[in-house]
Amino acid sequence: MTATVLVHRDPPTLAAAIAARLVTRLVDVQAATGRASIVLTGGSLGIATLAALADMPARAAIDWRNLDIWWGDERFLPAGHADRNETQARAALLDKVGVDPERVHAMPASDGPDGDDPEAAAARYAAALKSAARPEDHGLAPAFDVMLLGVGPDGHVASLFPEKPALYEEVRSVVGVRNSPKPPPTRISLTLPTIRGAKEVWLVVAGEDKASAVHLALSGTGPVQIPAAGAVGRSRTLWLLDRAAAAKLPASLARAASP
Repeated sequence: MTATVLVHRDPPTLAAAIAARLVTRLVDVQAATGRASIVLTGGSLGIATLAALADMPARAAIDWRNLDIWWGDERFLPAGHADRNETQARAALLDKVGVDPERVHAMPASDGPDGDDPEAAAARYAAALKSAARPEDHGLAPAFDVMLLGVGPDGHVASLFPEKPALYEEVRSVVGVRNSPKPPPTRISLTLPTIRGAKEVWLVVAGEDKASAVHLALSGTGPVQIPAAGAVGRSRTLWLLDRAAAAKLPASLARAASP
């Protein structure tokens, strides 16, 4: 499946564009099925996108009570820690809209029921995913309507880093990650098979330091070297970039989405 690549002027414009796309996508899915699901990502752009969505009057079109919210990865830190993706997402958006608390599926914290055991915490999240999956999803996790993923300068997505053990997992839907090359060293992450089960995967990337990884991911490099290359959706894969992140792409591949 060929990915669609759209380039926006700068990070603020990109965040606003992603937020607008989310409104359209989630409203359309809810109109068709009565519910929708999304996987959130952390990072500066991921959280800026949520903040942009919180500031949009159009956010009211989303039925927040019928939206299931998941995460692609999490820093294995105590609940409420400022560095957790969940904490940042709540401050940027979730605490400002009428979400159903039962449908906000945060990854376990290091002071949760599994204690300081990321593998047990990952198994707990995997069980939640399996419980939420429907027969038509054909997998151990829901076929998410939208999965947002950031991309690191090394090409990692979620907490799947180049050539690290978690990248090779083919059986489990969620894994504990130890000795991450990016702090903090202990994390929880969805696996590539779970990511590939999403209906739409949106890779959201800003910054010149990501340009090489973006170029490699879109030029045929394999997912062992560049995990982002393996992040593809069942029905659509969308790369949403700012100009800096797209700087090394050929003009034939990247389409300008804004002046």
